[in-house]
Amino acid sequence: MSLPSIDVEELERVLMALLNVPSPTGFTDEVARWLCAYLEELGISYEMTRRGAIRALLPGEAPRPARAIVSHLDTLGAQVKALKPNGRLELVPVGHWSARFAEGARVTIFSSAGAYRASILPLKASGHTFNAEVDTQPTGWTHVEARVDALSRSASDLQRLGIEIGDMVAVDPQPEFLPNGFIVSRHLDDKAGVAVMLAALKALVKEGSVPTVDTYFLFTIAEETGHGAGAVLTPDIASLVAIDNGTTAPGQNSDEFGVTIAMADQTGPFDYHLTRKLVELCRQHDIRYQKDVFRYYRSDAASAVEAGADVRTALATFGVDASHGYERIHMHALRSLAELAAAYVLSPVEIQRDAEAFSSVKGFTRQPVEEAPQVLRPDLVPHPQG
Repeated sequence: MSLPSIDVEELERVLMALLNVPSPTGFTDEVARWLCAYLEELGISYEMTRRGAIRALLPGEAPRPARAIVSHLDTLGAQVKALKPNGRLELVPVGHWSARFAEGARVTIFSSAGAYRASILPLKASGHTFNAEVDTQPTGWTHVEARVDALSRSASDLQRLGIEIGDMVAVDPQPEFLPNGFIVSRHLDDKAGVAVMLAALKALVKEGSVPTVDTYFLFTIAEETGHGAGAVLTPDIASLVAIDNGTTAPGQNSDEFGVTIAMADQTGPFDYHLTRKLVELCRQHDIRYQKDVFRYYRSDAASAVEAGADVRTALATFGVDASHGYERIHMHALRSLAELAAAYVLSPVEIQRDAEAFSSVKGFTRQPVEEAPQVLRPDLVPHPQG
């Protein structure tokens, strides 16, 4: 089986376009509209939930056991917590991220009166006034504020502008696409995953490739707050591969090159058979890969299982440095992930029993439990002295 060719330039263009559409969790209507328009250009049928999650279908040779690939459109952001007497705004985070990465950010505040530009600053922002206190003040969301770029010297000024408690705040991505393939931006989690899925989908459509079974491309809108994929699954979906970021930090085995396949996250191990299928596909198609385990991480796959879905789950990631901060990835990982997604869509179904939600033990999977063969010969055992 040969894989369709991934258009890297189109992947880059799509990622840049996605990054430039503000979409903190709770404020995702416009990015959902952007995605629907893109799917229509490809001629892909889709359905949208009430809140804006999207389920696109690429029909296969058989309807079941259906497969799904999922990424999320929503990003980290903030929300107005209070209008302060000094005319600035107290903020709370949307999603889990540290205020130390918010300091200095340029943002847009979406009020009922319209959008305002602003900066997130520490409470003591001027070295000429606070001297060394600029460096010694604590870090945290109660120690930063948003300075609105409008006449706002009091809470009443903010009210006059139409800014209210609860207004959404989107953080500028500030993307840089470097000639050497590195990409630096906020919100690569998970706009890069969405771009990967669209690159794979476009390649499959362009070459007229037909999936082995019906395959759904799912795009969720509340992963950063823990809700994720539960609302867009169908009963026919037997396996779900999430595409998201993997952290390249000390103590982790993730990498900014190739595919990082997660074997477990904080909710437990991923499906034994599905993760090993992804590894085997990487081997078959010479896709660079590594495995990792994430202790402080969850994804759309976790939300699906926690919502009660009886679905096999796996997580394939692009390695990202400084996740939920000033993120960096490499195009090599995105291209590799798109190739793996295409390979998965076109691969045969090994577990035919998964076509039915309930069945007998006939055809049920097995996991290897046999003792590993070992041959120990004294002449082959290395001497401790070398």
